This record gives sequence, structure tokens and C-alpha cells, in this order.
Amino acid sequence: MTTLVVTAVATEAAAVATGGRAVRLGPYEGLRKNGITAVPGGVGPAQAAACAGTLLALHRYDLVVSAGIGAAYGRRAAVGDLVLADRVVHADLGADSPEGFLPIDALGLGAATTWLDEALVARVAARTPVAAGPIVTVSTVTGTAERAKELVAAYDPAAEGMEGAGVLAAARAHGLPFLELRGISNLVGRRDRSAWDLPAALAALTRIPAALA
Repeated sequence: MTTLVVTAVATEAAAVATGGRAVRLGPYEGLRKNGITAVPGGVGPAQAAACAGTLLALHRYDLVVSAGIGAAYGRRAAVGDLVLADRVVHADLGADSPEGFLPIDALGLGAATTWLDEALVARVAARTPVAAGPIVTVSTVTGTAERAKELVAAYDPAAEGMEGAGVLAAARAHGLPFLELRGISNLVGRRDRSAWDLPAALAALTRIPAALA
């Protein structure tokens, strides 16, 4: 099986494909090892979708994965854990209003939440310890306790990232199965960059190849 893993930055791709050989794929550079090609596509859903869509048009893959460092909503996961999405939520896609934020569902323009293949998620969860649950995609990282509470009330997420919904959109356009995995560096809430544990999050990402084997 060939797998495309799209990350935001090169350090994340290097953690996923540790020891892989460098490859040039159209306008992108990545690492390839044991059937996994890990490519840094940029930060946010738009850049991630552009990367994934381009590579899926140029090359054949059996599975598409969005992976990278993320933040956890503490009830389900802790720093250093690997979180596996059972559904992906494009949490800040919608409209502002005097009554508050209106998700895309309320606008009649689609669904914010996409449930992933239950059997595929279960197979991956059986191969390595993970915390499974919703992963929200946001273009603006949550940095206040108030916003975190809003997202918990709306979606009860396990973790937060910035690219999942974009990579998912590309995978769906090509009819391919999709997963999202996040190595946890910090808990969602008041932004405190000094409290992030990036080495622990990157170490969690190194477990992805075993989970996908």
C-alpha cells in the first residue's frame, strides 16, 4: 500500500518518515520510506488542500493522511499522545453574526463534520496506542479558554489542528480513504508557547508508520 502523508512543515514530515530518502514531487519536496511519502504542504487548510490535490493528480496513492503537531482537549488526550480522528470538523468555516458564530451547516452550505471510515479507524487504533475522537480544523489556533469552551460545547473534540479538513477535501475529490493523526504538544486553552513540548509531539508522530503498517 502506498500512503501520502501531508504535514504542515518539514520537521513533522521528517518525524513521520524518519530516515527516508528525499524525493521531488512536482513543486513539493518530501521523504519516502517503506511505502509512505511524507510531504510538508504548508500551514492551514488551503495550502494543505493544494498540496494534497496536486500530488494526488500526479501520483497514485492508496491512502491519504493528514498528520502533524496538534493541541489536545485534555479530557481525551495528554501531551505526548497520538490522537486519531474518528471524524474531522471544519470548526471555523461559517459566518459571524450578532447571535454568534454560525457553522456552515446552519448556512445550508454543507456539513462541518465528516465521519471517517469506522473500520479503517479501528484497524489503525488497534496497531498503536492512540486517543480517538473528533479533530477540529481551525485557521486560527485556539488561544483562549473561552473559545476552547465554545468548541468543546459544539464538538467535544479530542484535538485541534490546522490542515485536516483541507487534506480531507482533496482525498474525497479523488475517492481515496483518509485519516488524520496528531502528536500532542500542548493542551488547548490560554496560549502559552513556553509550555509546548514539541519533542514529545514529534516523538508521537514517529509512531505513525507502525500504525499504518
